Amino acid sequence: MERRPLGNSGIDVSVLSLGTMTFGEQNSESQAHEQLDRALDAGINFIDTAEMYPVPPRAETQGRTEEFIGSWLRQRGRRDDIILASKVAGAGRDMTHLRGGPKLSRQHIHEAVDASLTRLGTDYLDLYQLHWPDRQSNYFGKLGYVPVDDSDATPIEETLSALKELVDAGKVRTVGLSNETAWGAMTFLHLADKLNLPRMVSIQNPYNLLNRSYEIGLAEVSHRENVGLLAYSPLAFGVLSGKYLGGVKPEGARLSLFERFQRYTSPLAEEATWAYVDIARRFSLDPAQMALAFVNSRPFVTSNIIGATTMAQLESNIGSASLTLSDEVIEALEGVHHRLPNPCP
Repeated sequence: MERRPLGNSGIDVSVLSLGTMTFGEQNSESQAHEQLDRALDAGINFIDTAEMYPVPPRAETQGRTEEFIGSWLRQRGRRDDIILASKVAGAGRDMTHLRGGPKLSRQHIHEAVDASLTRLGTDYLDLYQLHWPDRQSNYFGKLGYVPVDDSDATPIEETLSALKELVDAGKVRTVGLSNETAWGAMTFLHLADKLNLPRMVSIQNPYNLLNRSYEIGLAEVSHRENVGLLAYSPLAFGVLSGKYLGGVKPEGARLSLFERFQRYTSPLAEEATWAYVDIARRFSLDPAQMALAFVNSRPFVTSNIIGATTMAQLESNIGSASLTLSDEVIEALEGVHHRLPNPCP
């Protein structure tokens, strides 16, 4: 499988990475281990997790995903074969079960990484990411920035200084952003260069055929600053597979189980999804593989984070790594995008 450089870190990661947020909620420990085994067999070396996983986030299950990865590492002994990434939660999001309400302060970052390392059973992370900003900003689908008093947000200098302490201690090799804006990314990069603090090597944001908002401002940041996208939700919560079209609610599927996942289910999203699925059928392609292959093909993407609840889904997702879309398919996809741009930002 193709490998791509993770910013200026000197680390190469597979074009597909395995997302794990279903481990501990929709997937059991044995199923998680089976997915990890298959991913590595397929050439995937990049595993992404977070302290708040699994989702939906609950106090009763928090940390279980990292624990499942940790038990796999203990049993398989393959720590050196993977690039392991986790995340520290930012402020808000009603997560008082995390340290009474997480922040990106020095104390919280140190406590969070130590807890993650313990659950994972390793003494270092290859990539440590800020899951979302402390400040009020446009992320998780929010549009229309409205200034508010967020003077209690942790200063970015403090966050970067804490991350430097983790790098200096050998607990973290390199650092990245998630759910970030162009202003936030450039501010982190500017302060890192100015103060000789760790430079972000990646941005993990949503990107898929229904939400190409990353292209508006952040794609240029990725290109000019060598901070590539780690694309999450590349199938828009599975919507782009076409399995939910016509009001279908497959048993055990995420949107069937959890009401909170409504970001990609508007009437406009359904109209666009029908159009994309029709393109796949016209060109004899699997809709999910086509959607993933489109993400893989973008020049600003470092790695595409796939996730699955069944092995059949995982096999299909892995197959996208060897699929190259023709110019005719790309032209057809762009036609839908121009007609129905970003129905789910």
